[in-house]
Amino acid sequence: MKSIITLPATSQALAFDGEPSAAELDAIEREIPLILAEVDLLDVEIATLDRPATALDERRVRRARNRVLVERRNLTNRAAVQSGGAA
Repeated sequence: MKSIITLPATSQALAFDGEPSAAELDAIEREIPLILAEVDLLDVEIATLDRPATALDERRVRRARNRVLVERRNLTNRAAVQSGGAA
């Protein structure tokens, strides 16, 4: 059986300090509206799990799904504009 030898961290990729970088924090900040829309959709779906869906429940789910789609579109369009590509 071969033994596993640990090597010292010689590169920045191996020396992970456990904290997100500034670029990762910026990416999370840009995605916050989408994350919140997805959380709202999940809340609505959870609320309808234990009972039959009413017309109001169906409308809430539909609105939450549409909001997620809008936020995904907005995020994609912002990314395309920042990268210089066409949306």
